[in-house]
Amino acid sequence: MIELSRTQDEEVGDGTTSVIVLAGEMLHVAEAFIDKRYHPTVICRAYNKALEDAIAVLDKIAMDIDVKDRATMLGLVKSCIGTKFTSQFGDLIADLALDATTIVGVDLGQGLREVDIKKYIKVEKVPGGQLEDSVVLKGVMFNKDVIAPGKMRRKIVNPRIILLDCPLEYKKGENQTNAELLKEEDWGVLLKLEEEYIESLCVQILKFKPDVVITEKGLSDLACHYLSKAGVSAIRRLRKTDNNRIAKACGAVIVNRPDELQESDVGTGAGLFEVKKIGDEYFAFIVDCKDPKACTILLRGPSKDLLNEVERNLQDAMSVARNILKNPKLVPGGGATELTVSATLKQKSSSVEGIEKWPYEAAAIAFEAIPRTLAQNCGVNVIRTMTALQGKHANGENAWIGIDGNTGAITDVKEKKIWDAYNVKAQTFKTAIESACLLLRIDDIVSGIKKKQPPGSKGPSKPQVETEGDADNEQMIPE
Repeated sequence: MIELSRTQDEEVGDGTTSVIVLAGEMLHVAEAFIDKRYHPTVICRAYNKALEDAIAVLDKIAMDIDVKDRATMLGLVKSCIGTKFTSQFGDLIADLALDATTIVGVDLGQGLREVDIKKYIKVEKVPGGQLEDSVVLKGVMFNKDVIAPGKMRRKIVNPRIILLDCPLEYKKGENQTNAELLKEEDWGVLLKLEEEYIESLCVQILKFKPDVVITEKGLSDLACHYLSKAGVSAIRRLRKTDNNRIAKACGAVIVNRPDELQESDVGTGAGLFEVKKIGDEYFAFIVDCKDPKACTILLRGPSKDLLNEVERNLQDAMSVARNILKNPKLVPGGGATELTVSATLKQKSSSVEGIEKWPYEAAAIAFEAIPRTLAQNCGVNVIRTMTALQGKHANGENAWIGIDGNTGAITDVKEKKIWDAYNVKAQTFKTAIESACLLLRIDDIVSGIKKKQPPGSKGPSKPQVETEGDADNEQMIPE
């Protein structure tokens, strides 16, 4: 079950709880049929039919939105974080999430958009300051300072950036080599060789007149000297992921060997390179990029815990923004969708033939778990609220009546702007029903736990197959 929630998180980033609730409810209603000796396959068939119809209903009530219209988009993202901790800073978080996702969106053609949140959006949490100081940088920042702070420039406008993936220091041999020196001049020759090697590396780099050189590996003192003499700021030992983001932001190409550098590999898209001190650490900013495809969200706040919480909510908000950018369709939130699906399925169940009719209807009822849970969370009278809602949804009409998550009142979710993204809902339904089917097909619970044996008893007995009854009182040992 926990895997489900994880899948949901990876896929669409929202609706993790809904999956669990729905799948649990599906299994719960199936239990009655299992007791009546229905075959699990029959129940699964009915469930799958219900799933198809549910997705059809979603398609029917979904409405398209315009991704360019900022106000609508903000409303959407806000509805997703409405019930979470940062709702008091709702606009702020929604703004950050929207900006970030629009920056990293890449059009794949055919109206498809790929928005890779994990790879290209970095959330940098810096304690101190106020939450309101948080911004989305048009570029990247990372927790590094230039190597020689006294000699290298800390602020460069329109820098030319070279990104390397190789050490700028003398290579040691792979295996141990012994060199015998006969004359003392030879020692000087050896040292000179090292220096010349490094100098040639630096010369190859300096040919392109860079302002900033960033490498993921080490950079020796000597190389540092040559670079700073040429007025180049250098940064070493950067994380690979950060380097990828810089490449995306300023249009540079990460080069593996200095001798392969070309003019096209130099990143010129950044407007400003600057090292700033925030709190007691130095951060390097590469910002004001032209058309960056990666960005950093700088979060400020009073304490680490608060920042972590904000970051989690931000992740959710960004996922919502991403889902809408990918598939700009909406369905009503606040349990309204589930109720509509439920009502439509109940009506359809009368036309389902044979034994599958009952599990189909049960699946329809299971969808009500979501609005019911919502009502419970608001602390209102669950039975009354549910009956009222079912009455309103009875014929599958006014699909927009749902529950307001803050007051628990029955409202028109369209007016309240309580929405859900279409792919979150579709994914939730699919994951929940498919996993419920998966679990139903397992007829017994086989637990792979060896019982601890009392001392003096015989060797391990045959593994026992447990029936469903024992499963609850068995102490599960976490793996």
